[in-house]
Amino acid sequence: MEFRPCIDIHNGKVKQIVGGTLKDQGSQAKENFVSGQDAGFYARSYKESGVRGGHIILLNKEGSEYYEATRQQALLALSEYPKGLQIGGGIHRENAAAWLEAGASHVIVTSYVFQDGRVNRENLEKLKGEVGKEHLVLDLSCRRKGEDYYIVTDRWQKFTDVILSEAVIEELAGSCAEFLIHAVDVEGKAKGIEEPLARMLGAWNGIPVTYAGGVGSFADLRKLKELGQNRLHVTIGSALDLFGGNMNYHKVLKFVAES
Repeated sequence: MEFRPCIDIHNGKVKQIVGGTLKDQGSQAKENFVSGQDAGFYARSYKESGVRGGHIILLNKEGSEYYEATRQQALLALSEYPKGLQIGGGIHRENAAAWLEAGASHVIVTSYVFQDGRVNRENLEKLKGEVGKEHLVLDLSCRRKGEDYYIVTDRWQKFTDVILSEAVIEELAGSCAEFLIHAVDVEGKAKGIEEPLARMLGAWNGIPVTYAGGVGSFADLRKLKELGQNRLHVTIGSALDLFGGNMNYHKVLKFVAES
């Protein structure tokens, strides 16, 4: 297990939101925390701690009212920690290489690859050709419907027809360097992880997988380590003291390092 930090940017501010409440209309979301610090502050903090592989997520739609302010914050973070952070949110073939040139280590992609409810193989191959498999992270963030977890797109607002399973993960693993998976229904709530999802992800042993969503205590972190068979990397947002929560950042780093 590794700790993978996050910088979520919405309306030009570093925030922690309740994932399932994000709406493009009106650029709205239920907020847990709005930082008085800019994105560069968090990037410097992660760099000083020697923590790599975290992700910056742009939560505004490209072309929307606040997108440019959000983009500028992302660029600031990348300039503070070149090649130390990944970036996602509205990534497609036309802008992916520019984000790598701006300092991102990887680009994180969902909506460009999952279109019309299914995997768009042509777009996936185009993206691999543009940036290389070694710089590509597939975001398989999901929401529960019935007994299954479905991959969701467009800032977690749209369900695809793709059920997240070991078979799907295995199939897509040949096209990317890592996976990022938000359990959207518990994202931002800090009230416990999605245990069935963590168990399923932990049973698969392949390229790195980062789990995000619901960690609110060290007991949750311990449960994720157990269910994930110590293979899953972890992101903690709202529960972290950097974002107004109760979990001390340095204690989290120590806990994860001792795994």
